[in-house]
Amino acid sequence: MNPHEYAAAHAPRFLDQLKELLRIPSVSTLPERAGDVRRAAEWVAADLRRIGMQTVEIIPTPGHPVVYGEWLGAGLSAPTMLIYGHYDVQPAALEDGWTSDPFEPVERDGRLVARGASDDKGQVFAQIKAAEALLAAGGAPVNLKFLIEGEEEIGTPHLGAVLAAQRERLRADMCVISDTGMHTPEQPTIVYGLRGMAYMEIEVWGPKHDLHSGGYGGIVYNPAQALAEIVAALHDAEGRVAVPGFYDDVLPLSEAERAELARSAPTEAQWAQETGVTRFWGEPGYALHERVGARPTLEVNGLSGGFAGAGAKTVLPARALAKISCRLVANQTPSRVYQQVREYVARLTPAAVRSEVRLIAQAYPALTRLDSPAMEAACAAYERGWERRPVFERGGGTLPVVADLQRELGLPVVLMGFGLRSDGAHGPDEGYRIDMFYRGIRTAICLSQIVGQMGRAGLSG
Repeated sequence: MNPHEYAAAHAPRFLDQLKELLRIPSVSTLPERAGDVRRAAEWVAADLRRIGMQTVEIIPTPGHPVVYGEWLGAGLSAPTMLIYGHYDVQPAALEDGWTSDPFEPVERDGRLVARGASDDKGQVFAQIKAAEALLAAGGAPVNLKFLIEGEEEIGTPHLGAVLAAQRERLRADMCVISDTGMHTPEQPTIVYGLRGMAYMEIEVWGPKHDLHSGGYGGIVYNPAQALAEIVAALHDAEGRVAVPGFYDDVLPLSEAERAELARSAPTEAQWAQETGVTRFWGEPGYALHERVGARPTLEVNGLSGGFAGAGAKTVLPARALAKISCRLVANQTPSRVYQQVREYVARLTPAAVRSEVRLIAQAYPALTRLDSPAMEAACAAYERGWERRPVFERGGGTLPVVADLQRELGLPVVLMGFGLRSDGAHGPDEGYRIDMFYRGIRTAICLSQIVGQMGRAGLSG
Protein backbone atom coordinates (compact mmCIF):
# COMPACT_ATOMS: atom_id res chain seq x y z
CA MET A 1 0.00 0.00 0.00
CA ASN A 2 1.49 3.37 -1.02
CA PRO A 3 1.16 6.44 1.24
CA HIS A 4 -1.75 7.92 -0.73
CA GLU A 5 -3.69 4.65 -0.48
CA TYR A 6 -2.93 4.48 3.24
CA ALA A 7 -4.16 8.05 3.75
CA ALA A 8 -7.38 7.34 1.85
CA ALA A 9 -8.03 4.13 3.78
CA HIS A 10 -7.51 5.82 7.14
CA ALA A 11 -9.23 9.13 6.35
CA PRO A 12 -12.18 8.62 8.77
CA ARG A 13 -9.79 7.81 11.61
CA PHE A 14 -7.67 10.87 10.82
CA LEU A 15 -10.77 13.05 11.10
CA ASP A 16 -11.78 11.46 14.41
CA GLN A 17 -8.30 12.07 15.79
CA LEU A 18 -8.44 15.71 14.74
CA LYS A 19 -11.72 16.04 16.62
CA GLU A 20 -10.00 14.68 19.74
CA LEU A 21 -7.32 17.34 19.49
CA LEU A 22 -9.87 20.09 18.87
CA ARG A 23 -11.74 19.16 22.06
CA ILE A 24 -8.75 20.28 24.13
CA PRO A 25 -9.22 24.03 24.91
CA SER A 26 -5.54 24.93 24.56
CA VAL A 27 -6.00 28.70 24.88
CA SER A 28 -2.50 30.01 25.49
CA THR A 29 -3.44 33.52 26.59
CA LEU A 30 -5.62 32.42 29.53
CA PRO A 31 -3.70 31.39 32.69
CA GLU A 32 -6.56 29.14 33.77
CA ARG A 33 -6.10 27.08 30.59
CA ALA A 34 -2.41 26.32 31.20
CA GLY A 35 -3.26 22.73 32.10
CA ASP A 36 -5.20 22.28 28.88
CA VAL A 37 -2.33 23.73 26.87
CA ARG A 38 -0.01 21.18 28.47
CA ARG A 39 -2.57 18.43 27.75
CA ALA A 40 -2.63 19.40 24.08
CA ALA A 41 1.17 19.26 23.94
CA GLU A 42 1.13 15.79 25.48
CA TRP A 43 -1.57 14.67 23.02
CA VAL A 44 0.49 15.86 20.03
CA ALA A 45 3.64 14.26 21.41
CA ALA A 46 1.82 10.95 21.96
CA ASP A 47 0.55 10.95 18.38
CA LEU A 48 4.03 11.68 17.01
CA ARG A 49 5.31 8.68 18.97
CA ARG A 50 2.45 6.50 17.73
CA ILE A 51 3.08 7.25 14.06
CA GLY A 52 6.73 6.25 14.38
CA MET A 53 8.83 9.33 15.18
CA GLN A 54 12.12 8.01 16.54
CA THR A 55 12.57 10.83 19.05
CA VAL A 56 9.81 12.88 20.64
CA GLU A 57 10.34 15.43 23.38
CA ILE A 58 8.28 18.08 25.14
CA ILE A 59 10.68 20.99 25.55
CA PRO A 60 9.82 23.23 28.52
CA THR A 61 9.92 27.03 28.29
CA PRO A 62 9.13 29.74 30.86
CA GLY A 63 5.66 29.66 29.29
CA HIS A 64 4.02 26.84 27.35
CA PRO A 65 6.04 23.90 26.03
CA VAL A 66 7.29 23.13 22.52
CA VAL A 67 6.78 19.65 21.06
CA TYR A 68 9.70 18.27 19.06
CA GLY A 69 9.72 15.07 17.03
CA GLU A 70 12.14 13.60 14.52
CA TRP A 71 12.49 10.66 12.15
CA LEU A 72 15.91 10.34 10.55
CA GLY A 73 15.42 7.01 8.84
CA ALA A 74 16.09 8.38 5.35
CA GLY A 75 19.78 8.69 6.17
CA LEU A 76 22.43 11.38 6.21
CA SER A 77 22.46 11.80 2.44
CA ALA A 78 18.72 12.52 2.23
CA PRO A 79 17.20 16.01 2.61
CA THR A 80 15.69 16.99 5.93
CA MET A 81 12.40 18.87 6.23
CA LEU A 82 11.50 20.83 9.35
CA ILE A 83 7.75 21.24 9.81
CA TYR A 84 6.58 24.04 12.10
CA GLY A 85 3.09 24.53 13.51
CA HIS A 86 1.26 25.43 16.70
CA TYR A 87 -1.22 23.64 18.91
CA ASP A 88 -2.43 26.67 20.90
CA VAL A 89 -5.60 28.54 19.96
CA GLN A 90 -7.42 31.82 20.52
CA PRO A 91 -10.11 32.18 23.22
CA ALA A 92 -13.64 31.19 22.24
CA ALA A 93 -17.02 31.12 23.98
CA LEU A 94 -20.65 30.76 22.95
CA GLU A 95 -21.34 34.38 23.84
CA ASP A 96 -18.83 35.45 21.18
CA GLY A 97 -21.34 34.45 18.52
CA TRP A 98 -20.69 30.73 18.11
CA THR A 99 -23.66 28.61 17.06
CA SER A 100 -22.24 25.57 18.89
CA ASP A 101 -19.72 24.78 21.62
CA PRO A 102 -16.38 25.97 20.17
CA PHE A 103 -14.56 23.04 21.76
CA GLU A 104 -16.98 20.35 20.62
CA PRO A 105 -16.27 19.80 16.90
CA VAL A 106 -19.33 19.68 14.67
CA GLU A 107 -19.50 18.65 11.00
CA ARG A 108 -21.61 21.21 9.17
CA ASP A 109 -21.92 21.69 5.40
CA GLY A 110 -18.67 19.89 4.73
CA ARG A 111 -16.79 21.88 7.38
CA LEU A 112 -15.43 20.87 10.74
CA VAL A 113 -16.48 23.72 13.04
CA ALA A 114 -14.38 24.24 16.19
CA ARG A 115 -11.82 26.64 17.58
CA GLY A 116 -8.43 25.83 16.08
CA ALA A 117 -9.89 23.72 13.26
CA SER A 118 -8.05 25.81 10.66
CA ASP A 119 -5.67 27.86 12.84
CA ASP A 120 -3.65 25.76 13.27
CA LYS A 121 -4.54 22.33 14.59
CA GLY A 122 -6.18 21.10 11.39
CA GLN A 123 -3.40 22.30 9.13
CA VAL A 124 -0.46 21.03 11.19
CA PHE A 125 -2.33 17.76 11.79
CA ALA A 126 -2.52 17.29 8.02
CA GLN A 127 1.29 17.36 8.05
CA ILE A 128 1.43 14.81 10.89
CA LYS A 129 -0.96 12.47 9.07
CA ALA A 130 1.09 12.79 5.88
CA ALA A 131 4.13 11.69 7.88
CA GLU A 132 2.14 8.76 9.28
CA ALA A 133 1.13 7.64 5.79
CA LEU A 134 4.72 7.85 4.53
CA LEU A 135 6.14 5.91 7.47
CA ALA A 136 3.39 3.28 7.34
CA ALA A 137 4.10 2.73 3.64
CA GLY A 138 7.73 1.84 4.22
CA GLY A 139 9.38 5.07 5.25
CA ALA A 140 9.69 8.66 4.09
CA PRO A 141 12.13 9.66 1.33
CA VAL A 142 13.24 12.58 3.53
CA ASN A 143 14.17 13.02 7.15
CA LEU A 144 11.37 14.67 9.10
CA LYS A 145 11.51 17.04 12.05
CA PHE A 146 8.47 18.57 13.73
CA LEU A 147 8.53 21.74 15.85
CA ILE A 148 5.06 22.45 17.23
CA GLU A 149 4.74 25.25 19.76
CA GLY A 150 2.10 26.38 22.23
CA GLU A 151 2.56 30.17 22.21
CA GLU A 152 2.02 31.30 18.62
CA GLU A 153 -1.24 33.03 19.49
CA ILE A 154 0.54 35.16 22.08
CA GLY A 155 3.48 36.16 19.87
CA THR A 156 5.89 33.21 20.38
CA PRO A 157 7.69 34.96 23.26
CA HIS A 158 9.93 31.98 24.08
CA LEU A 159 10.43 30.29 20.72
CA GLY A 160 13.49 32.37 19.81
CA ALA A 161 15.37 31.03 22.82
CA VAL A 162 14.37 27.47 21.88
CA LEU A 163 15.63 27.98 18.31
CA ALA A 164 18.94 29.35 19.56
CA ALA A 165 19.41 26.54 22.09
CA GLN A 166 18.36 23.78 19.67
CA ARG A 167 20.04 25.17 16.54
CA GLU A 168 22.10 22.05 15.77
CA ARG A 169 19.24 19.70 16.49
CA LEU A 170 16.90 21.65 14.20
CA ARG A 171 19.33 21.72 11.28
CA ALA A 172 17.42 21.02 8.05
CA ASP A 173 17.37 21.77 4.33
CA MET A 174 14.00 23.53 4.27
CA CYS A 175 11.14 24.46 6.57
CA VAL A 176 7.43 24.13 5.84
CA ILE A 177 4.67 26.00 7.67
CA SER A 178 1.01 25.17 7.10
CA ASP A 179 -0.76 28.08 8.78
CA THR A 180 -2.09 30.23 5.93
CA GLY A 181 -5.11 30.26 3.64
CA MET A 182 -6.14 30.62 0.05
CA HIS A 183 -9.00 32.68 -1.40
CA THR A 184 -10.86 29.78 -3.00
CA PRO A 185 -10.65 26.00 -2.54
CA GLU A 186 -9.73 25.56 -6.21
CA GLN A 187 -6.72 27.90 -6.36
CA PRO A 188 -3.81 27.23 -3.98
CA THR A 189 -1.83 30.24 -2.82
CA ILE A 190 1.69 30.58 -1.47
CA VAL A 191 2.43 33.60 0.70
CA TYR A 192 6.14 34.13 0.07
CA GLY A 193 6.62 37.40 1.92
CA LEU A 194 5.43 38.70 5.28
CA ARG A 195 5.86 42.15 6.72
CA GLY A 196 7.64 42.90 9.95
CA MET A 197 6.58 45.35 12.63
CA ALA A 198 7.85 48.26 14.66
CA TYR A 199 5.14 49.27 17.14
CA MET A 200 5.68 52.55 18.95
CA GLU A 201 4.15 55.11 21.26
CA ILE A 202 4.59 58.84 20.79
CA GLU A 203 3.94 60.79 23.98
CA VAL A 204 3.90 64.59 24.27
CA TRP A 205 3.98 66.52 27.58
CA GLY A 206 3.33 70.18 28.32
CA PRO A 207 2.17 71.61 31.67
CA LYS A 208 2.73 69.73 34.92
CA HIS A 209 -0.99 68.85 35.15
CA ASP A 210 -4.25 69.43 33.26
CA LEU A 211 -5.19 73.11 33.12
CA HIS A 212 -8.37 75.15 32.72
CA SER A 213 -8.51 76.10 29.04
CA GLY A 214 -10.12 79.42 29.90
CA GLY A 215 -7.37 80.39 32.32
CA TYR A 216 -4.37 79.14 30.34
CA GLY A 217 -5.47 78.58 26.74
CA GLY A 218 -3.56 80.87 24.37
CA ILE A 219 -0.39 80.95 26.46
CA VAL A 220 0.35 77.22 26.96
CA TYR A 221 1.09 75.01 23.96
CA ASN A 222 -1.57 72.30 24.02
CA PRO A 223 0.09 68.81 23.95
CA ALA A 224 -2.90 67.40 22.06
CA GLN A 225 -2.47 70.03 19.36
CA ALA A 226 1.29 69.44 19.24
CA LEU A 227 0.72 65.70 18.87
CA ALA A 228 -1.83 66.27 16.12
CA GLU A 229 0.70 68.40 14.24
CA ILE A 230 3.38 65.73 14.64
CA VAL A 231 1.08 62.94 13.46
CA ALA A 232 -0.10 65.02 10.50
CA ALA A 233 3.51 65.41 9.36
CA LEU A 234 4.23 61.66 9.31
CA HIS A 235 2.86 61.43 5.74
CA ASP A 236 3.06 63.77 2.80
CA ALA A 237 -0.01 65.03 0.93
CA GLU A 238 0.04 62.07 -1.48
CA GLY A 239 0.25 59.34 1.14
CA ARG A 240 3.97 58.58 1.29
CA VAL A 241 5.58 58.12 4.69
CA ALA A 242 7.49 61.36 5.27
CA VAL A 243 10.00 60.02 7.80
CA PRO A 244 13.47 60.68 6.31
CA GLY A 245 15.18 57.47 5.22
CA PHE A 246 12.06 55.35 5.73
CA TYR A 247 12.24 53.76 2.26
CA ASP A 248 16.04 53.60 1.97
CA ASP A 249 16.38 49.87 2.73
CA VAL A 250 13.29 48.65 0.89
CA LEU A 251 13.99 46.05 -1.81
CA PRO A 252 12.29 47.18 -5.03
CA LEU A 253 9.72 44.97 -6.76
CA SER A 254 10.88 43.55 -10.07
CA GLU A 255 8.56 43.74 -13.05
CA ALA A 256 8.34 39.94 -13.11
CA GLU A 257 7.34 39.90 -9.45
CA ARG A 258 4.72 42.59 -9.98
CA ALA A 259 3.25 40.56 -12.84
CA GLU A 260 3.14 37.43 -10.66
CA LEU A 261 1.45 39.28 -7.79
CA ALA A 262 -1.13 40.75 -10.17
CA ARG A 263 -2.36 37.23 -11.01
CA SER A 264 -3.95 36.83 -7.57
CA ALA A 265 -4.73 40.48 -6.78
CA PRO A 266 -8.26 41.42 -5.66
CA THR A 267 -10.04 43.99 -7.77
CA GLU A 268 -10.67 47.50 -6.54
CA ALA A 269 -14.35 46.59 -6.25
CA GLN A 270 -13.46 43.68 -3.95
CA TRP A 271 -11.32 45.95 -1.78
CA ALA A 272 -14.24 48.39 -1.62
CA GLN A 273 -16.67 45.65 -0.63
CA GLU A 274 -14.36 44.37 2.12
CA THR A 275 -13.59 47.80 3.58
CA GLY A 276 -16.67 49.90 2.84
CA VAL A 277 -14.31 52.56 1.46
CA THR A 278 -15.08 54.18 -1.89
CA ARG A 279 -11.86 56.18 -2.34
CA PHE A 280 -8.44 54.69 -1.64
CA TRP A 281 -5.34 56.36 -0.30
CA GLY A 282 -1.67 55.58 0.03
CA GLU A 283 1.71 55.55 -1.61
CA PRO A 284 1.35 56.54 -5.28
CA GLY A 285 2.83 54.42 -8.04
CA TYR A 286 1.77 51.10 -6.55
CA ALA A 287 -1.36 48.97 -6.95
CA LEU A 288 -3.51 48.40 -3.87
CA HIS A 289 -2.27 44.84 -3.33
CA GLU A 290 1.34 46.04 -3.63
CA ARG A 291 0.79 48.73 -0.99
CA VAL A 292 -0.70 46.14 1.37
CA GLY A 293 1.91 43.41 1.01
CA ALA A 294 5.05 44.66 -0.70
CA ARG A 295 5.48 48.21 0.60
CA PRO A 296 6.08 49.46 4.15
CA THR A 297 3.47 51.55 5.92
CA LEU A 298 3.02 53.75 8.96
CA GLU A 299 -0.40 53.74 10.62
CA VAL A 300 -1.84 55.62 13.58
CA ASN A 301 -3.54 52.97 15.73
CA GLY A 302 -4.89 55.22 18.43
CA LEU A 303 -4.88 58.73 19.91
CA SER A 304 -5.58 59.74 23.50
CA GLY A 305 -5.30 62.85 25.66
CA GLY A 306 -7.54 65.25 27.47
CA PHE A 307 -11.30 64.78 27.76
CA ALA A 308 -13.30 62.66 25.31
CA GLY A 309 -16.35 61.72 27.35
CA ALA A 310 -19.96 62.78 27.02
CA GLY A 311 -20.71 66.46 27.55
CA ALA A 312 -18.15 69.23 27.95
CA LYS A 313 -15.03 69.69 30.02
CA THR A 314 -12.86 72.67 29.16
CA VAL A 315 -9.51 71.10 29.87
CA LEU A 316 -6.07 71.80 28.44
CA PRO A 317 -4.45 68.35 28.79
CA ALA A 318 -1.03 67.86 30.32
CA ARG A 319 -0.18 65.02 27.93
CA ALA A 320 -1.27 63.30 24.75
CA LEU A 321 -0.39 59.87 23.35
CA ALA A 322 -0.40 58.24 19.92
CA LYS A 323 0.08 54.55 19.14
CA ILE A 324 1.65 53.91 15.74
CA SER A 325 2.67 50.78 13.87
CA CYS A 326 5.10 50.51 10.98
CA ARG A 327 4.71 47.42 8.81
CA LEU A 328 8.12 46.62 7.36
CA VAL A 329 9.18 44.74 4.24
CA ALA A 330 12.26 42.73 3.33
CA ASN A 331 15.60 44.33 4.20
CA GLN A 332 14.12 46.79 6.70
CA THR A 333 14.91 46.36 10.39
CA PRO A 334 12.65 47.43 13.28
CA SER A 335 15.50 49.10 15.20
CA ARG A 336 16.52 51.27 12.26
CA VAL A 337 12.95 52.35 11.51
CA TYR A 338 12.39 53.12 15.20
CA GLN A 339 15.50 55.31 15.19
CA GLN A 340 14.32 57.13 12.05
CA VAL A 341 10.87 57.82 13.54
CA ARG A 342 12.35 58.93 16.86
CA GLU A 343 14.70 61.40 15.20
CA TYR A 344 11.97 62.80 12.97
CA VAL A 345 9.51 63.24 15.84
CA ALA A 346 12.21 65.07 17.82
CA ARG A 347 12.65 67.47 14.90
CA LEU A 348 8.90 68.00 14.61
CA THR A 349 8.28 68.60 18.32
CA PRO A 350 7.62 72.28 19.15
CA ALA A 351 10.08 73.79 21.62
CA ALA A 352 7.30 74.53 24.11
CA VAL A 353 6.53 70.82 24.75
CA ARG A 354 8.50 67.62 25.28
CA SER A 355 8.13 64.33 23.41
CA GLU A 356 9.30 60.73 23.64
CA VAL A 357 9.03 57.81 21.20
CA ARG A 358 9.05 54.34 22.75
CA LEU A 359 9.45 51.01 20.93
CA ILE A 360 6.80 48.64 22.30
CA ALA A 361 7.08 45.59 20.04
CA GLN A 362 9.06 44.51 17.02
CA ALA A 363 9.23 41.70 14.47
CA TYR A 364 11.36 41.20 11.40
CA PRO A 365 9.98 40.86 7.86
CA ALA A 366 10.48 37.64 5.92
CA LEU A 367 10.86 36.84 2.22
CA THR A 368 11.51 33.58 0.36
CA ARG A 369 12.83 33.72 -3.20
CA LEU A 370 10.27 32.74 -5.80
CA ASP A 371 12.93 30.93 -7.79
CA SER A 372 14.35 28.94 -4.87
CA PRO A 373 14.37 25.11 -5.16
CA ALA A 374 12.25 24.88 -1.99
CA MET A 375 9.60 27.07 -3.59
CA GLU A 376 9.66 25.04 -6.80
CA ALA A 377 9.19 21.87 -4.77
CA ALA A 378 6.17 23.39 -3.04
CA CYS A 379 4.69 24.45 -6.39
CA ALA A 380 5.13 20.97 -7.79
CA ALA A 381 3.50 19.45 -4.69
CA TYR A 382 0.45 21.70 -5.05
CA GLU A 383 0.22 20.77 -8.74
CA ARG A 384 -0.06 17.12 -7.73
CA GLY A 385 -2.20 17.54 -4.64
CA TRP A 386 -4.46 20.33 -5.91
CA GLU A 387 -4.00 19.68 -9.62
CA ARG A 388 -3.31 23.37 -10.08
CA ARG A 389 -0.18 25.52 -9.88
CA PRO A 390 -0.31 28.01 -7.01
CA VAL A 391 -0.36 31.76 -7.30
CA PHE A 392 1.83 33.94 -5.11
CA GLU A 393 1.07 36.68 -2.59
CA ARG A 394 2.94 38.92 -0.22
CA GLY A 395 1.11 38.96 3.08
CA GLY A 396 0.42 42.27 4.73
CA GLY A 397 0.51 40.84 8.22
CA THR A 398 3.30 39.64 10.48
CA LEU A 399 4.26 36.08 11.43
CA PRO A 400 7.43 36.51 13.54
CA VAL A 401 8.35 32.82 13.51
CA VAL A 402 9.14 32.89 9.77
CA ALA A 403 11.87 35.51 10.16
CA ASP A 404 13.06 33.80 13.35
CA LEU A 405 13.50 30.49 11.51
CA GLN A 406 15.28 32.18 8.63
CA ARG A 407 17.56 34.18 10.90
CA GLU A 408 18.36 31.55 13.54
CA LEU A 409 18.52 28.45 11.34
CA GLY A 410 19.33 29.88 7.92
CA LEU A 411 16.50 27.93 6.30
CA PRO A 412 14.33 28.62 3.26
CA VAL A 413 10.80 28.75 4.69
CA VAL A 414 7.78 27.90 2.54
CA LEU A 415 4.26 28.74 3.68
CA MET A 416 2.08 25.91 2.37
CA GLY A 417 -1.39 26.67 3.69
CA PHE A 418 -4.25 24.20 3.40
CA GLY A 419 -6.98 26.49 4.75
CA LEU A 420 -9.24 29.20 3.37
CA ARG A 421 -9.27 32.91 4.12
CA SER A 422 -12.97 32.43 4.87
CA ASP A 423 -12.35 29.78 7.57
CA GLY A 424 -12.99 32.39 10.27
CA ALA A 425 -9.75 32.04 12.19
CA HIS A 426 -9.92 33.94 15.52
CA GLY A 427 -13.66 34.51 14.98
CA PRO A 428 -16.91 32.70 15.87
CA ASP A 429 -17.69 29.44 14.04
CA GLU A 430 -14.13 28.94 12.84
CA GLY A 431 -14.13 25.92 10.57
CA TYR A 432 -12.01 23.83 8.25
CA ARG A 433 -13.30 22.25 5.08
CA ILE A 434 -12.91 18.49 5.44
CA ASP A 435 -11.95 18.06 1.80
CA MET A 436 -9.20 20.66 2.29
CA PHE A 437 -7.88 18.62 5.23
CA TYR A 438 -7.60 15.55 3.02
CA ARG A 439 -6.11 17.53 0.13
CA GLY A 440 -3.57 18.93 2.54
CA ILE A 441 -2.48 15.44 3.57
CA ARG A 442 -2.13 14.43 -0.07
CA THR A 443 -0.13 17.57 -0.92
CA ALA A 444 2.17 17.14 2.09
CA ILE A 445 2.90 13.55 1.01
CA CYS A 446 3.71 14.81 -2.49
CA LEU A 447 6.08 17.43 -1.10
CA SER A 448 8.14 14.82 0.76
CA GLN A 449 8.29 12.67 -2.37
CA ILE A 450 9.39 15.58 -4.57
CA VAL A 451 11.99 16.85 -2.11
CA GLY A 452 13.33 13.31 -1.73
CA GLN A 453 13.73 13.04 -5.50
CA MET A 454 15.52 16.42 -5.63
CA GLY A 455 18.05 15.37 -3.03
CA ARG A 456 20.11 17.67 -0.85
CA ALA A 457 22.12 18.97 -3.77
CA GLY A 458 19.01 19.86 -5.75
CA LEU A 459 17.45 21.60 -2.79
CA SER A 460 20.50 23.74 -2.10
CA GLY A 461 20.82 25.04 -5.67
